[in-house]
Amino acid sequence: MSLRQKHRIPRRRLLKGLGSLAAASTLPATAWSQVSGFETDVLIIGGGIAGASTAFHLAEQGRDVVLLERGEIASEASGQNMGGLGGNGWGSNPNLLSYLTAGGVEIFKRLQIDLGYDMEFRKSGTLTAIHTEEQFEFNQDRVIRLRSEGYQVELLTPREARAIEPQANGDLLGYVYAPERGQADPVKSTRAFAQAAAAAGAQIRTGENVVSITPLSREGYAVTTATGEYRCQILVLATGAWCGPVGNMLGLDIPIIPIRGQMWATAPQPPRVFSTIGSAESSFVWSKDNGADASHPPNLTHKNAQRLTRHLYGRQRKNGEVIFGGDRESLGYIRHPEQAGIDVNKAHATEVLPLLSGLPISRIWSGLMPFSLDGSPLIGKISLRDSLFIVSGLSSSGFGRGPMAGKLLADYIHTGHMTQVLNESDPDRCVTETA
Repeated sequence: MSLRQKHRIPRRRLLKGLGSLAAASTLPATAWSQVSGFETDVLIIGGGIAGASTAFHLAEQGRDVVLLERGEIASEASGQNMGGLGGNGWGSNPNLLSYLTAGGVEIFKRLQIDLGYDMEFRKSGTLTAIHTEEQFEFNQDRVIRLRSEGYQVELLTPREARAIEPQANGDLLGYVYAPERGQADPVKSTRAFAQAAAAAGAQIRTGENVVSITPLSREGYAVTTATGEYRCQILVLATGAWCGPVGNMLGLDIPIIPIRGQMWATAPQPPRVFSTIGSAESSFVWSKDNGADASHPPNLTHKNAQRLTRHLYGRQRKNGEVIFGGDRESLGYIRHPEQAGIDVNKAHATEVLPLLSGLPISRIWSGLMPFSLDGSPLIGKISLRDSLFIVSGLSSSGFGRGPMAGKLLADYIHTGHMTQVLNESDPDRCVTETA
């Protein structure tokens, strides 16, 4: 009998109506506290939303799963973002982006509506502001193209936009409306996935910092933390911006780098902002030159300490705070906020929602997002090592795309079959041996 079998907790059914607060008590953080070695079928490193979703979907399929998180669930980028999700629907010929965005919305619906987790999820739609004639022409063509491909998106006049969002600036040239997009609370949502995984039988272990990974001679891996050793048949890296250092433990170069994002919030307000809000400035600039090179991923706001463009996303939380962010800067693992960037972002947001001019900033924060150097996700098997998988590189959209990324990877692991839609996220395109 293996250690995993000897000390396992009986699998529990996933109960409808298990809310996030009630479910917190089901997380077996100390289930194996009396032993120093554990065995499992699948071991996932990383307690963000992609790792938690992978654990949930694998546990539902009957696999023995352990998830390790060095801090608390949602303590990194998955808990520090704006909370926006979704895209423009499935379209007529769904690609990976369609699956990750539209599929992610469906999974959010399932956890909140069907399973009863309070994630503050709602499909609110997104309004993206157009500031210049060039941006207008670019987005006019883009909307026509997307609609011809079966996606749900509209180009609105300022008057039409203000019928949806009364506080939107009526003096701008127009707005792109994406009704399939939504929002949810990042911390509540990420923890809901972990709680659902635990309810389905997965073991969620927080405060477990991985210090070494050793391939076993027969098969599988030994993963060492400060408290003991975990042995597994299959290893999943869901380590976000830390995929590089973790990959080095396996002698692999995983080209995912940390990109600092930063955000700010007002004090709680009465309900005033009902959609998620964006700006067309950055997508227009990146359509001309995305700034990518050998050491920088595409679509950053800064390069070599110089600002390339402004980027914007925001919403009003259920607690009344109006929150915004947008900067994407490559600074290594420097993560503290920088006030000058916050000020630029607030000015940008105020152009779209003039009400913000009279609302001071009450708090600021930042996080590190996992950007792949070529801009595409890494979801799948790393064939340079046996039974090694990864789900990362979701850039600044990991919160909304992580749930479906986790499901796609879980299905791949469980069935042994890689669905065709994962071809463009194949890690073998860029993961190499370390020099």
